[in-house]
Amino acid sequence: MSAQSNLQDLIRLQTWLSPAFPTGGFSYSHGLEAAIASGLISGNDNLKEWFEDLINSGPGWNDAVLLAESWRVAKDGKPLDGVCELATAIAFSKERYMEATDQGRAFLLAAKAWGGVPSLPDACALPIAVGAVAGVQRVDLQQTLTAYLHAYMSNQIQAALRLMKLGQQGGVELLASLENIIIETAGRAAVSNLDDLGSNTFLADISAMQHETMQSRIFRS
Repeated sequence: MSAQSNLQDLIRLQTWLSPAFPTGGFSYSHGLEAAIASGLISGNDNLKEWFEDLINSGPGWNDAVLLAESWRVAKDGKPLDGVCELATAIAFSKERYMEATDQGRAFLLAAKAWGGVPSLPDACALPIAVGAVAGVQRVDLQQTLTAYLHAYMSNQIQAALRLMKLGQQGGVELLASLENIIIETAGRAAVSNLDDLGSNTFLADISAMQHETMQSRIFRS
């Protein structure tokens, strides 16, 4: 791959996964709001552990596996309906489903600016949309996974900044501390298949469901 192609891949990933890209990711907390409100997360240390679990063995990991599969399928020009159905089937709560599909729909609409966007079902989860577009555009898989997981964590940290006394410097330090696990998880996901799907972050899943009944809240999930 030429240096020019590498730079093009980099700038596309920076654009697609930037907070400025119009997916509305800022309005979702992924259940973090309920976890903080209930006292499951009370400080920086257990916040970091929470995030590490999300990436290593929770919904972040599942997103990475689904992204890798959709990247390969789209790159080969095959239909993605089955992967899309699986991604929505494992979104076990109403708000997680909404979070995934609303952002996926918005991502595909905005990505049309680059052309060649694959045809996908309307209910298409965000990792499927990102993987499919990157696959069609021949953007490197491991780079895409790394950028996706970094954006996933960045969005969670931005939510935490609004929900607890973390502080901008604390948020930056937390993101820096997650670099190695992001890179390691992206590497594992790059060689994964759908048999590797699975999550054991039960408290995060329960928090996502509890968010639906909170009387006062900032985020949509």
